[in-house]
Amino acid sequence: MITPVLPTYARADLEFERGEGPYLFTATGERYLDFGAGIAVNALGHAHPTLVNALTEQAQKVWHVSNIYKIPGQERLARKLVDATFADTVFFTNSGAEALECAIKMARRYHFVGGAPERNELITFEGAFHGRTLATIAAGGNKKYLEGFGPDMPGFVHLPFGDLKALEKAITSTTAGILIEPIQGEGGIRVLPNEDLRKIRALCDEAGILLVLDEVQTGFGRTGKLFAHELAGVTPDIMSVAKALGGGFPVGACLATENAARGMTVGTHGSTYGGNPLAMAVADAAVSMMMQEDFLAHVRSIGVKLKQKLAGLIDQHPSIIEEVRGEALMLGLKCRITNTDLVQALRKEHLLTVGAGDNVVRLLPPLIIDESHLDEALGALDRACSALEAELAQTSVKAAGGAQ
Repeated sequence: MITPVLPTYARADLEFERGEGPYLFTATGERYLDFGAGIAVNALGHAHPTLVNALTEQAQKVWHVSNIYKIPGQERLARKLVDATFADTVFFTNSGAEALECAIKMARRYHFVGGAPERNELITFEGAFHGRTLATIAAGGNKKYLEGFGPDMPGFVHLPFGDLKALEKAITSTTAGILIEPIQGEGGIRVLPNEDLRKIRALCDEAGILLVLDEVQTGFGRTGKLFAHELAGVTPDIMSVAKALGGGFPVGACLATENAARGMTVGTHGSTYGGNPLAMAVADAAVSMMMQEDFLAHVRSIGVKLKQKLAGLIDQHPSIIEEVRGEALMLGLKCRITNTDLVQALRKEHLLTVGAGDNVVRLLPPLIIDESHLDEALGALDRACSALEAELAQTSVKAAGGAQ
């Protein structure tokens, strides 16, 4: 018998009643250190008073009016984002997938109004994750997400991640742009080297196509910069963001230059809920905090310390963890065992993490963590790895006994 909630998730048998800072609490009072942050969403932790106040204050005024009317909160937040980024304009959505949908449409429309409607293909990369809509699963190209939803939406060319020679050859007269994550999150915290992103920017300029960045997971301080592309010193033409933008409130955005957005005129795109007053109030408060230089400096500093501690963990448990990947507080542990085993072992130690592709466990803590939280997390990691090593040793003993 099917459950009342559509059973599309393999949920853990664990539920939480409240959160505070980097911690989540069950109804019985058990405390968990959250190094998943709702998959990089709760950048300011749980129940941050600034966000609670912003939401409460706006909730007492107006929740929803639709985009038939001007929404002052949109104009304020858009101005803030424009002033802080490469962008000239912003479209607000409810999610990262919707932000990517807007980006895909914008890239195609750009060439359509420029007299080249045949330029409607985006080059994307294996291991990417851009969302769960029909267009975004087609963009990602992951067979696991595409199965059973055919026919696949056309307009996407998939290449091996980081293969610039293949990329150069793949650009044709039908190419609209290149869509890429600076760091693949779902794909296993695979980092695109800064030099490669600079070369991709140059390829776009040479071919007259658009660079579209998916910074849904990397954006708003996760890598120690406001956006990951800043590490490479390049700017995109279009960028999709979400997750940390609302600090936990569902909101996304598509940012673009005036040139890239030239085809997005009245009636070409829309959203009923996108940019509603509640979302704008919370996102404005969250962004104001995350844009502060001392906030970003803290992320960089604490990220270096975490990475150093994790390197020591590998030295202690080389049979469990192979490699540390990522930037600042977007880190991944490449496992020698099955990554889900490590996620479950850490959960027993009351540390919450997130699995990813390429047999990686993601560490995506709230950006507000301090050194005491690092020590707590490393203690849990050490205990979990030791428990897994003991299980491996026991399995080896049994196997040896059976072979006699």
